[in-house]
Amino acid sequence: MKNKILNRLKRTICGFATILTCFSLFSFTPTYLVKKDTVVNSFKLKTVIIDAGHGVKPTNPAPGHYSPGAGGSFSNERNVTLAIALKLQKAIEKDVEGVKAVLTRTTQEDVSFERRAEIANQNKGNLFISIHCNSLSDRVVRERVSTKRGKAVYKSVRVPDRSGKGVLMLVYGLHRSREEQNAIKNNQVEDESGIEGGALDPNDPIVVILTDAYMRKFRKQSIKIANLINDEIVGTNGRRSEGLREQGLYVLCHSAMPSVLFETGYINNPEDEEYLNSEEGQTEIVNSIVRAINKYKVQMEQVTAN
Repeated sequence: MKNKILNRLKRTICGFATILTCFSLFSFTPTYLVKKDTVVNSFKLKTVIIDAGHGVKPTNPAPGHYSPGAGGSFSNERNVTLAIALKLQKAIEKDVEGVKAVLTRTTQEDVSFERRAEIANQNKGNLFISIHCNSLSDRVVRERVSTKRGKAVYKSVRVPDRSGKGVLMLVYGLHRSREEQNAIKNNQVEDESGIEGGALDPNDPIVVILTDAYMRKFRKQSIKIANLINDEIVGTNGRRSEGLREQGLYVLCHSAMPSVLFETGYINNPEDEEYLNSEEGQTEIVNSIVRAINKYKVQMEQVTAN
């Protein structure tokens, strides 16, 4: 039975190869159903995972990694991210047609990194957006504290670095590709094959090809959504941006879908902190993400006539 399923999977992948070569990554519509001179894309954006970064560690936490997040002069990252995430869920379900938004946490209580990725994969997310606030570590400076025998005496002291300002977009770092491959194999390729319980051979050339194709597709789409959000933040809201970077973040490389971590501002910068805690600021951030998702949805679902 397993061999039959694998053979069916191999035949399916061979059919994909023609479409991948001629048009773009992943069009799952058989060529005999495509009208002449038309490329039909069967992808539909159905589920967006919204990840509110950090939280208050539970009293009896499940095994995993937790982080309370950064703090500003009067607020905490974990509170800001949850407020934005709750607003974003409502806005997506109201303004993005046919799309459901799933939160990785809905209360102040933290959820482990491992559980966040698990929630995303269990809910078959098509897009993962993790909301965070940035912060800079204290600077170490030398201060003159006294004079001894005619010579200045200095001491090293730590002072807050409040120079950071604006947004930053992060996608998973390539140095953690092996983890991304495993996540895709366990949550995408096994779904394609119909085999459960780890029976799919990870060394099968067809499995390797399909996994690598998903990786290329998801990376390309992660960069696309990151750039779309960034363009909205800068072009519409007029905020400063540090652009797009790679970083080896657990939730990004363990979520088997296009993923971006959005640093919404520097919580230890007084101006950014005021903005991040204001209704106006949070609404602007949410509206920018929603506009970006709508553009992403149109681009990913479009039917192209040649």
